[in-house]
Amino acid sequence: MAVEHMSHDEFFAKLGELFDHRKGKDHGAIYLVQKRLTYGQGVPAPSEENPVPDLRPSNPLPILIRASNGKGSKEKPSKIKLSTVVQPDGLEAFYARYADVCKTGMTALKPRDRSKNKAKAKKKKKAAA
Repeated sequence: MAVEHMSHDEFFAKLGELFDHRKGKDHGAIYLVQKRLTYGQGVPAPSEENPVPDLRPSNPLPILIRASNGKGSKEKPSKIKLSTVVQPDGLEAFYARYADVCKTGMTALKPRDRSKNKAKAKKKKKAAA
């Protein structure tokens, strides 16, 4: 099963839309994941000449970047999943643009209201004393 990944430009455009969609909402999350691709995820598996995978390859493995809006539910039935693959030689340029898109998108998001959790913790602390 081959997974299609977006181009970098398409990924950044959709990520910007995902952040814009979350603006002003009372709740919700955007999950950002980065991980190294492994054998079977777009990287050729070891061959008969070299049956043992190289755990420290001379050429770094590509990085998989994902973004999603969490689980689908009654309020937001469609889960949005974005992914792109970044080759090692393009990491610096990709991360510079990625940081700009994330900073721009996150400034408009509301911070989590943690006052309820603090009040509960304070109440438990008084009850224990």
